[in-house]
Amino acid sequence: MNGSDSGTRGNSEYGRKPFKRSKSHFADRITADGRDGWPVEANRYRLVVSRACPWASRALVSRRLLGLEDALSLAVTDPIQDDRSWRFTLDPDGLDPVLGIRFLSEAYEKREPGYSGGVSVPAVVDVPSGQLVTNDYQQITLDLATEWTALHRPGAPDLYPHAHRDEIDEVIAGVYEDVNNGVYRAGFAIGQEEYRAACAGVFRRLDLLTPRLERQRYLVGDTITEADIRLFTTLVRFDAVYHGHFKCNLRKLSEIPTLWAYTRDLFQTPGFGDTVNFDHIKRHYYQVHVGINPSGIVPLGPDLSEWLMPHHRQELGGRPFGDGTPPKPVRADEEVPLPGRP
Repeated sequence: MNGSDSGTRGNSEYGRKPFKRSKSHFADRITADGRDGWPVEANRYRLVVSRACPWASRALVSRRLLGLEDALSLAVTDPIQDDRSWRFTLDPDGLDPVLGIRFLSEAYEKREPGYSGGVSVPAVVDVPSGQLVTNDYQQITLDLATEWTALHRPGAPDLYPHAHRDEIDEVIAGVYEDVNNGVYRAGFAIGQEEYRAACAGVFRRLDLLTPRLERQRYLVGDTITEADIRLFTTLVRFDAVYHGHFKCNLRKLSEIPTLWAYTRDLFQTPGFGDTVNFDHIKRHYYQVHVGINPSGIVPLGPDLSEWLMPHHRQELGGRPFGDGTPPKPVRADEEVPLPGRP
């Protein structure tokens, strides 16, 4: 994950100072014109993610929706990292088969020898050099949508349409501050008032979003956009980890009818739910955050079958992929295994 939360090396900082998410240290961009020295090229870069991480999950969803699987290869880390950072223990011999490294920190070290800061996902690595290119979780998905268009699949949706960018930016700014980051500020709060303010802010923002989603299927316009991706990756984790583990427990998502139906609608849309691994999510949060959950016990619930219940959101209209089409089925080597899915 990013910054000063659980994507950093170790967890000794938890419980000692107020939570503050650090900025991405490596903010180069991969663009069509290559102005930062990193031009868009098929099969040059590798996207490193943890399926546990909401910030990395944005990139997973975008990559699927845009059909970039054949152009941008994928490395999935173990949901449990250690003091040496995210590790590739899910791969044979604990070695990423493309990058040839055991820990994501090795790509950071190649980029900046002696680097001692946080090692976060999502990260994009240049395969030929083995160097990290970017860990800018806010910009990666925007660039996938706007700079990688030459490599998009036929029928790919426009996730950041020009006509709606101002509104999308406004929506995602509020969602980021109060929801995406708000659950972390609540979960890692070191004082009652700090926690109270963060938790109240989460539900205040959800209450503000509810009327919008009562009258329209998606957050902005009548199609899926970047705004939906960013809200989804927090909401899909809400009842599994944020409600209990992070104490955002004024209500469960499943007790907020409009948002629960909205999130199920997205979950059942190709490109969203098929990227989610609830097993990775729960094991990461409950076993890595030892300052919050010293026992390391991972809860059995919630019941994942409820994610497949009818949502009836199609009655609001909307065109999920705009003038485009759904992505093709998930590649066999990227399917989420049981027990990570309904």
